[in-house]
Amino acid sequence: MKYSKLSLAKEAINHKGFVKKIPDIFRMIKYWKKGLYPVKSIDIILPLLGLLYVASPIDLLPEIAVPVVGVLDDLAILYLTIPKLIKEVDKFLLWEAEQKYTKVIDAQIVK
Repeated sequence: MKYSKLSLAKEAINHKGFVKKIPDIFRMIKYWKKGLYPVKSIDIILPLLGLLYVASPIDLLPEIAVPVVGVLDDLAILYLTIPKLIKEVDKFLLWEAEQKYTKVIDAQIVK
């Protein structure tokens, strides 16, 4: 079975709910960059670096040199990064809903 970067990308996109959450990923990154979404930077940066590695034409184990093992490193990266990114986006969506429906009103206690 021959794998290519394109087929790996298709497999990643077919992950449960990944395509639907792409706009949420961009919104999460925007809020994080503005400092509004409180999350450890590593929880966002590592999955994004993993996706960049898979999309990049540069590999530690190139598919041409080592056909089977070269694809396995990309599959391993996808296996680790997609679920982590989906989990972080789910946390972001919960946080966003809390922010939307929880408002703090300035009040004064009257005796």
